[in-house]
Amino acid sequence: MISLTVNGVVHTVDVDMSTPLLWVLRDHLGLTGTKYGCGIEVCGACTVLVDGEAERSCDMDVGEAQGRAITTVEGLSAVLPALQQAWIAKQVPQCGYCQSGMLMAAAALLQQNSNPSDADIDDAVDNICACGTYQRIRAAIHSAAAAIRSVP
Repeated sequence: MISLTVNGVVHTVDVDMSTPLLWVLRDHLGLTGTKYGCGIEVCGACTVLVDGEAERSCDMDVGEAQGRAITTVEGLSAVLPALQQAWIAKQVPQCGYCQSGMLMAAAALLQQNSNPSDADIDDAVDNICACGTYQRIRAAIHSAAAAIRSVP
């Protein structure tokens, strides 16, 4: 039995320690916002926050995640609502498949840097968007950062 804290809730799952975190989130906990893309940590569709850091869940064993705070896109509004609001205002998604991973990578960046440059964004959000909405992604991150900075 493995104990995981996901979006602030403790879950116990009976899986092998080497099971990828992605499949535990999707298949055992029903948190399907985290997507499977490539399976080799390249595309970023499976990005979640683990102790506040962006991690690719497709290649992270659930045993590595045990005892750590995991945040999925379903829990993002409790952590960083300004980011989701900016994503909507800037009409970022096109097909939408990569968006949960993009949001999570952006959230990790904004939790560490509330005034990122374009270069900071490009370095931190290295997920792949097949639709090419990178300009809108950057604009939404800048907008969310401004909203975060304006809160006293």
